[in-house]
Amino acid sequence: MLHSVRSLRGMVTAPHHLASQAGLKVLQDGGTAIEAAVAVAAALAVVYPHMTGIGGDGFWLIAEPDGSTRAIHGCGGAAAAADLSLYAGMDAVPTRGPLAANTVAGTISAWAEALKGSTLPLGRLLRPAIHHAEGGVAVTRGGAEIVASKGAELRDLPGDWAKTYDGMGEGDILRQPALGATLRHLAEEGLDSFYGGALADDIARDLAALGSPVTGADLAAHRAETPQPLHVALDGITLYNSAPPTQGAASLLILALAERLGRFAPESFGHVHALIEATKQAFLYRDAEVGDPAYMARSPQALLDDAAALDAMAARVDRAKALPWPQPSQMGDTCWFATADGDGRMVSCIQSTYFEFGSGLVLPRTGITWQNRGSSFRLAERGWNALKPGRKPFHTLNPALARFADGRVIAYGTMGGEGQPQTQAAIFSRYAWGGVPLQEAVTRPRWLLGKTWGAESVTLKLEDRFEPALYDQLRAAGHDVELLAPFTSTMGHAGAIVRHPGGMLEGATDPRSDGQVTAW
Repeated sequence: MLHSVRSLRGMVTAPHHLASQAGLKVLQDGGTAIEAAVAVAAALAVVYPHMTGIGGDGFWLIAEPDGSTRAIHGCGGAAAAADLSLYAGMDAVPTRGPLAANTVAGTISAWAEALKGSTLPLGRLLRPAIHHAEGGVAVTRGGAEIVASKGAELRDLPGDWAKTYDGMGEGDILRQPALGATLRHLAEEGLDSFYGGALADDIARDLAALGSPVTGADLAAHRAETPQPLHVALDGITLYNSAPPTQGAASLLILALAERLGRFAPESFGHVHALIEATKQAFLYRDAEVGDPAYMARSPQALLDDAAALDAMAARVDRAKALPWPQPSQMGDTCWFATADGDGRMVSCIQSTYFEFGSGLVLPRTGITWQNRGSSFRLAERGWNALKPGRKPFHTLNPALARFADGRVIAYGTMGGEGQPQTQAAIFSRYAWGGVPLQEAVTRPRWLLGKTWGAESVTLKLEDRFEPALYDQLRAAGHDVELLAPFTSTMGHAGAIVRHPGGMLEGATDPRSDGQVTAW
């Protein structure tokens, strides 16, 4: 897959073709990129339930036609009852089960915030998702593999995971009637009903019955937030990403440091080594400082604005040798997608339940799979990401946008935990600095330092499609190289849309996914 899709009136890229089609039809019905994005997000919650869902969190970046860029964070905080006493005798928050489901789900609140001023009925936006939930959807190979590999740790959990998902294979028809009914309720009663009213009562009753500390009061207290996106200015380009508690600062730092290390031919040793070493510096900063902004000592925007500080960080990189690794890694899986309309509006969005199927709790009354994002909290009195009621957990999620001085705007991103900033850097540097066509920039082989979803090793993993000499050069520089299959989902499911100055849209999807670019 090497050729970009082009059109003029609208475009969607998503990691599942049915979600892309849902968004395109909204555009064709006169919807905006924002309305199309909600349709995509809802559809993904149904057709990719192992990767995302309405029981998780979501982050948005929106490029408006007037040149402004804004952000929406649908990020839930820890429950009021989620304190250290709840986990007495434990070394860590469990990654599965009731005590892993310890934060409010913020995805729906982000949809509500994004749709302020919307003209299309909510029922129209949710219609494809409702259809796929009630009528059924064919299980993908990736979904079947996740069910098979994770069944042992999920099937005995309380709730309806086993009843809904266990044993499903590729090509089987998955029906989720309870989730479909929940989506219908949202369409009829409004998105705020997720946090107050009869639906919220059903959610709270199920969570309590299953042993989660999240209560109806926690749901009612939740609000989406609209912080300023982080940004950094490079030569002729301004990059945007999500503010804390996401790792968006790391994604921006990698490219800001890499530019200072010099531009190299794509896939050369200089190119790959520089981005990997910039990643290490960015992750060292991230893991020391980034989390809930209410508990951070300084704003990452101040660092991104400080050219001398960035120069100093870049100077720590050895252009010939690898910094010893690993450092602590972050896992997680997600769905990233983008939309663009004919008026010049673009959306870069990502939503997730953290691990595959989140906490593993599928709520019987509503069919919602609840996230386990709060399992990343540390059981400590203080310090980085320490568990406290109301605190927002650190997020790997981070959608990206960039504006070029020549008028181009690009929305890009990927799923994949630690791999998100690295894949963003690979795609952006190939396209923006190396002149690689957009689809080819996504398709070309990728690398990953550390963990991503489904992987425990912290080696430098590369797809086995680079020139063989590169592997020898990286090993000689001290990198712990591990070769993976040529097109592996370990490298994430990426995509991008570029809006050119004349209004032409250009889109790319990832051959590693079940995705599609749909265009009008």
